[in-house]
Amino acid sequence: MKFLLIPILFMTLVLNAGAIGVDKDRLQDPEQEARAQHLMKQLRCLVCQNQSIVESDAELAQDLRAIVREQISAGKTDAEIFKFMTVRYGDWVLLKPPFNSATAILWLGPIALLLIGGFLIFRTIRQKPEQDVTRPLTAAEENHLKKIMKDNNG
Repeated sequence: MKFLLIPILFMTLVLNAGAIGVDKDRLQDPEQEARAQHLMKQLRCLVCQNQSIVESDAELAQDLRAIVREQISAGKTDAEIFKFMTVRYGDWVLLKPPFNSATAILWLGPIALLLIGGFLIFRTIRQKPEQDVTRPLTAAEENHLKKIMKDNNG
């Protein structure tokens, strides 16, 4: 009986995997629905943050999907829909934010950190080791060392 539990568990997990992002109110025109799906894959769920609104089952994502479908039904272009969303929610709603002064650090930050890290590694490797500045022992120091060694050995 126990050997049946694991397959049943996997089957229930597989059945639940298809339930994400399914909407009841899809557009009647398959071409418009395909366009809506394409646009929704480019919009971020503001609750989940790293998922598109197609992948998310959050209530806000459902609302955003409904807004995209309304905009498409109203005859808006892709650019108009993205502008509507960014005006309402900011550039954060886009999975690929545009390059502008507000998002420049997002685009240039990793490159700058990579260059700084590379420079520091290069400088560390190229740095000359410190010179060995040892001097010979004086006669008094040599006698003192011999005395210590003699006391330890004998």
